[in-house]
Amino acid sequence: MAANTIVEVISQLDGIVKSATSNSDRCGYFAALYKKVTLAVFNKIQTHYFDDNQRMERLDVVFANRYLEAYQQFKNKQGCSSSWQIAFDASLTWQPFVIDHLFLGMNAHIGLDLGIATATVCTGGQIQSIQSDFNKINIILSDLVDEVKSDLYSMWPLSKSIVNLRIGKLEQVVADFSMKIAREAAWKVAQDVSVLPSEEARINYRLSRDLAVANFSKTLLHPPTYLKLAKNSARLFEFGSVEEKIRKLDD
Repeated sequence: MAANTIVEVISQLDGIVKSATSNSDRCGYFAALYKKVTLAVFNKIQTHYFDDNQRMERLDVVFANRYLEAYQQFKNKQGCSSSWQIAFDASLTWQPFVIDHLFLGMNAHIGLDLGIATATVCTGGQIQSIQSDFNKINIILSDLVDEVKSDLYSMWPLSKSIVNLRIGKLEQVVADFSMKIAREAAWKVAQDVSVLPSEEARINYRLSRDLAVANFSKTLLHPPTYLKLAKNSARLFEFGSVEEKIRKLDD
């Protein structure tokens, strides 16, 4: 069921986190992060942090509903966007690090959903009026991602060591997914979609964008063979059950 308010978004995310914790479902990693982000946005709205707080709640809801819909489609074995399908399919496998799951979720949600949601809330010439608040909401996200990464590194120090190895394309992949680049790409999507002349054009754009985001997800998930072998070996030292890791992220 689609959420209508940010409070409903938080409630639905909390339901996903609780279900994932009970079922040891790795989908709970991103859901826990997303719940934390949404709570931070909600708190900022209460303090009138944004230029247009009512509009930002509407954006938050439209944005979140894209994730919630994709999640339900996946759980019901229905088709969802390619970028979300890759992220959710990864939750069924053991090999990815927790941080890999977070990156895959962020890539799908920021790379595909954020720009589309923004263009839905602000169409045509209105798009420029939201840029300041668009940047503010992404600053919140960026700050929380850094916080979560630090928490993960402190809980599983070897994960940080793997990142610091700087072998193969790992350094390049992680660097390319900086929040600055993600924000700029999402803003360009918002601008592009806002001026498309028809629903058919918007559908074609979404399909093309989804393919590009999905291809980057594949790069994140499937590094060169030698690096994949190294990561799989190191993965043995990321301790803790799925339930424990979700609870850590949800703290």
